[in-house]
Amino acid sequence: MNEKPCIADPKDSSTVILVREDGCAPCEVFLACRHERQSFMAGAYVFPGGRVDDADFTLTDRISVPAGFDAPARLQDDTLSSARALALFICAIRETFEETGILIAHTADGQPPDGQCLILWRNTLRAGRKSFRDLVRDENLFFPLDVLVPYAHWITPEILPKRFATRFFLTALPPGQSATTDNAEMTDCLWIAPKEALRLYRKQDILLMPPTIKTLDELSVFATLDELLAFTRQKTFHPVLPQPDGNLLKLPHDPEYGIAPFRTPPCAGEPSRLILADGIWQTGFYPQK
Repeated sequence: MNEKPCIADPKDSSTVILVREDGCAPCEVFLACRHERQSFMAGAYVFPGGRVDDADFTLTDRISVPAGFDAPARLQDDTLSSARALALFICAIRETFEETGILIAHTADGQPPDGQCLILWRNTLRAGRKSFRDLVRDENLFFPLDVLVPYAHWITPEILPKRFATRFFLTALPPGQSATTDNAEMTDCLWIAPKEALRLYRKQDILLMPPTIKTLDELSVFATLDELLAFTRQKTFHPVLPQPDGNLLKLPHDPEYGIAPFRTPPCAGEPSRLILADGIWQTGFYPQK
């Protein structure tokens, strides 16, 4: 009797859509290129992020949030415990700092971290002299979780050996900070308008993965950072488990989507699938008859 292949459970992870606006161009997003030696999405330009670490659960006493802050509700997932939801926020901050040098934190007196301190702290992490947890406690830092606005929840399809349940957060680049890659996990980076990133992808100048393509397509309609943030704060979203079907990835609101627990109602005007043609993914719609 043939046994069914083992399906990997998705691991919790977080990613951050860093956005900036210079006043004379459409808002830009930060993308970093994963090292060619990485076992997952090698060579692709992605938003910074990674897996939740056990230590993320130990830093929930370092949060700074307004009264009534409800992490599971912010993530629009009532199946999450408060501890797990907070760990997803903290993971987003930690991974962003490790991969870009951007730290979404403030000191005990509410001040942003000094630029020279950020460089020193990141070098300390790289050299393995301290863990992120120890650095945060030693420097008495706190995380303003409310500046991270949950944007989406993507789950890797079951056909892939490595699977992640990734929470997407959106936030503006903190004033006075700049992003650089670590030349380890990430080898290159760019600030780019979403439409321009998609154009470079279609020219095959950069590699993008379907969730990034769909997200950039959504972001490309906003002219200003204020518009984007206002939309994201009131956005309702559901888990997205793409359903592979030949050259298609059907999304949960597609009329032909067949994974019952994740199916959502049709959404007029919203691309409901990604279509692979000549090696390029494009967002598309269910063909009307």
